[in-house]
Amino acid sequence: MSSTFEVQELGRVVGGRREPTDDYWGGTQAIIRLDGNLFPAEATKGLEEFSHLEVLFRFHLTDPTDLNPGARRPRDNPQWPEVGIFGHRNMRRLNWLGSSRCRLIKVDGLDLHVQDLDAVDGTPVLDVKPWFAEFGPRGATHQPEWVTEMLGNYFAPHASS
Repeated sequence: MSSTFEVQELGRVVGGRREPTDDYWGGTQAIIRLDGNLFPAEATKGLEEFSHLEVLFRFHLTDPTDLNPGARRPRDNPQWPEVGIFGHRNMRRLNWLGSSRCRLIKVDGLDLHVQDLDAVDGTPVLDVKPWFAEFGPRGATHQPEWVTEMLGNYFAPHASS
């Protein structure tokens, strides 16, 4: 059942945070610099009409030996329940892939100026898509209380923002 495939990075995150941390990503500004050897300037035509992007990236700073495909407590907090790998959104994933929705501030050729992207300087970007509201959740959403508690400061402003 297992197969592998290759992906090519489309660009890199430039600027913003240098170290991955659990909280205070609010207000973080960075640039997604798309590779000019892969894309012409018109690759971003029309993108400025959107307020948000969905970005897929690789957790390139994660220690590959720090993978637990089973259950563990989020942030190793003994107050929260053990949850399997698919009940987390952390960087310890088999394919080391992250996804984030961020605000698009400006398009400058192949430079996408963004805010609230929770990927650090130098992160390989694998895909960028405009956020379509119609692709958001349909129907009511719900989540465990520990998630709300854990992420209370995730997008709070950083002291230096």
